[in-house]
Amino acid sequence: MPKTRYAYDLPVHKVDYGVEVKVDDLRIDPEAQRTLNEGRAQSIANQLVREAMGSIVVSRRPNGDLYIVDGQHRVRVCRLLSIPTIRAEIHHDLTQAQEAVLFLIKNRESHKPRPLDEYRVGLTGNVPLFVDTDKVLKKHDLSIGSSSTNAVGAIQGVLRITDYYGAEILDRTLSIAEAAWGRSADTWDGMLIGGIGTALGKWGDIIVDAQLAPRLLDFGTAQAWRAEILSKTSRGGFKNSGTGSRLSTAYRLVVDAWNKNRRKRIEY
Repeated sequence: MPKTRYAYDLPVHKVDYGVEVKVDDLRIDPEAQRTLNEGRAQSIANQLVREAMGSIVVSRRPNGDLYIVDGQHRVRVCRLLSIPTIRAEIHHDLTQAQEAVLFLIKNRESHKPRPLDEYRVGLTGNVPLFVDTDKVLKKHDLSIGSSSTNAVGAIQGVLRITDYYGAEILDRTLSIAEAAWGRSADTWDGMLIGGIGTALGKWGDIIVDAQLAPRLLDFGTAQAWRAEILSKTSRGGFKNSGTGSRLSTAYRLVVDAWNKNRRKRIEY
């Protein structure tokens, strides 16, 4: 099945580099920013090398207000140390949603934000990957957060399914998991969701959802699945190959469940 990859897009806009701005003029929009970690800011302040601070990323909104897009911990350090100015890269006339997208782009290859912050900011930015994922979760009466009966903790896991295979595959994945194991924190485990999603992403045109769910349950409960995956990976991967990750092990076990007693089998 074709893979779906989501891109972060921004309009062409004016950017000024290396501008010295007053720390007191900088604002924070909590809907387009990660959560401030005061301990991290204090740690940076204790070991600060001012010459290595670099530039923060700022959005100058149409009304002239300056909002931090990336660099709030460095700004907090400046306030802790009474440093009056900081160098900034200033982006002009972005909307709040576009600021959120810029934040995600800037952090894609640097210090990654917490998954929950990235998810929240992605929704603020109306980024299709996050919006499409959230629609599917809401359809299943699920939220993002600590794993529970009605919440999925494996944020990166569900985003990966949507990103690689599309929202329809995530929808099918959650339906199959619930049909097999009911609603529980173990049902939404990242390894299990990832294994089912990968199998559907690769073989979704062959696998019949209503047939896969009971086959998963025949193997055991969600807890039994988790235990088997962890056991196999701790022994060096699937079939002791030494290369199997938890996700690939879960995927292979799902394929095995589907193939059991079938003449026409699907391959790994």
